[in-house]
Amino acid sequence: MKLNIIQQRGLWWGISSGFVLASLVAMAISWQQFGAPLKPGLDFAGGTRLQLTHACVVTDSCTAGLGVAEVRSVLSQQGLDSSSIQILGDEQQGLSIRTRTLDVEERTTLQTALEDAIGPFDPNSTQIDSVGPVIGRQLLVSGLLALLVSFAGIVAYLSLRFKIDYALLAILALAHDVIITAGVFALLGLVLGVEVDSLFIVSLLTVVGFSVNDTVVIYDRVRENLRLNPGMHINDVVDSAVNQTLSRSINTSLTTVLPLVAIVLFGGPTLKYFALALIVGFIAGSYSSIFVASSLFALWRDRSGQAYGTEADAQPETLS
Repeated sequence: MKLNIIQQRGLWWGISSGFVLASLVAMAISWQQFGAPLKPGLDFAGGTRLQLTHACVVTDSCTAGLGVAEVRSVLSQQGLDSSSIQILGDEQQGLSIRTRTLDVEERTTLQTALEDAIGPFDPNSTQIDSVGPVIGRQLLVSGLLALLVSFAGIVAYLSLRFKIDYALLAILALAHDVIITAGVFALLGLVLGVEVDSLFIVSLLTVVGFSVNDTVVIYDRVRENLRLNPGMHINDVVDSAVNQTLSRSINTSLTTVLPLVAIVLFGGPTLKYFALALIVGFIAGSYSSIFVASSLFALWRDRSGQAYGTEADAQPETLS
């Protein structure tokens, strides 16, 4: 299979632009609803989260699933109207409530009221987490700072390994991957109430590393082709480089994504959305490396009067 990357770059850019635009719209709507581009989890927003499971699951005597309206009524009576409610589990017998920070007495009162209205809960399955708002903000700032530092490190590395234009165009491709991944989770937050936590930042950092690795492989082949064929036009050089590395990129992506799909389907709730973020990011990263970063590089070199190999391109690599 031979791809005509440059000839059809309008199509590739149109697809990317559509996904990026949809992601930005989803994040804008999320900002209006939650005050943030993605629905923040307990790690970032602070507060108390109670995760409860109906005792009927243990005795295998469940009849009907839990209802959000009934739980909301109990929370309203406790003055917790703004709390977030999620029904969990295949049998709809699990309950996750995220609310403002509660002390021990308030938590006990809430659990008692819920048991009076809904029925007893299994004490062995009860989970209670609390994070202060100051700590939540610190975690968010630290996560975003880690993301920015990774971008700066990538620019520095690619500038030394290649040239500054390679680095800046690679960062554009990475921003494409991060925006699309964030947009998917903004949509999940609006539709399914999915919250992002510190694991989501970890997933973005992993996506950035994976994507830049794919981009470096293609750029390295572009540079090699420029050195070996200084008289070849940059469009032909990029087309050739992408097709030479295409099978490697596809195989790497597939062998990475397939185990993550298994985690999403059969893993626990803690890792499910982490794995989903990696899947979305890896697919977006593979696409941007093959279709976006390469075609942008060809356009830049053509418009800047460097459509053919320069003396700098002809120099052998000095960094291992």
